[in-house]
Amino acid sequence: MKAPPSFPNPRIHGWPFHGGVPQPTIFYRIMRRIFQVTMSAFWKIRIYNRHYEPSEGGVVYICNHQSFFDPILMSFALRRPVNFMARDSLFRIPIFGPSLNLVHAFPVKRGTADTGALKEAMRRLKNGGQVVLFAEGTRTHDGKIGKFLPGFALLAQKAAKWVVPVVIDGAYEAWPRQKALPGPGKIVVQYAKPISQQEIRKMKSEQLVKHLRGILIDMQNDIRRRVGREVINYD
Repeated sequence: MKAPPSFPNPRIHGWPFHGGVPQPTIFYRIMRRIFQVTMSAFWKIRIYNRHYEPSEGGVVYICNHQSFFDPILMSFALRRPVNFMARDSLFRIPIFGPSLNLVHAFPVKRGTADTGALKEAMRRLKNGGQVVLFAEGTRTHDGKIGKFLPGFALLAQKAAKWVVPVVIDGAYEAWPRQKALPGPGKIVVQYAKPISQQEIRKMKSEQLVKHLRGILIDMQNDIRRRVGREVINYD
């Protein structure tokens, strides 16, 4: 099976970005480069379809959740900065907490309908930012893509110009939640074609959740066939 292309969107180039695209902090750029070098040295990482990164407008990335690596894996090959939610308790850790703000993270209260976090995500999207959502709400227990939480549909339909499905595969094998430390592995990150806000708004929330989860499941098994892993049965 032929691998998809692996090159950045040629419309996103130079520095700084233009067209109202939010700029990353210097700290964000430095940390992203450090992660690119160090993670690529320890794990075989392949990123596909980077050219699907929209060049402008608010973007919601809907991604599966396999490991603690995921926020870094999902974003470190993109040109534009991404924003992501992080557990609110992490922001209270000395030194580490303040650094989360510098990499465009914002707090969310786990286990609750945190309207404040949703409003902050919506604000960043309306300002033209990119927001990563792990729609399962927690890391997988077995490598499968679990049920999606319904809250992300609101952001996708109300505030985002684009929705981009993303699949990470192999990170669970490298660092399952049952293990304290990661091990070696081959990891693939693959983006799907962006879905416009006009298309998203044609669907009801339940339809949107089912549609996006189906895209991720198909992508995951396509990846696993391509790299020689066993296909996951979702029946």
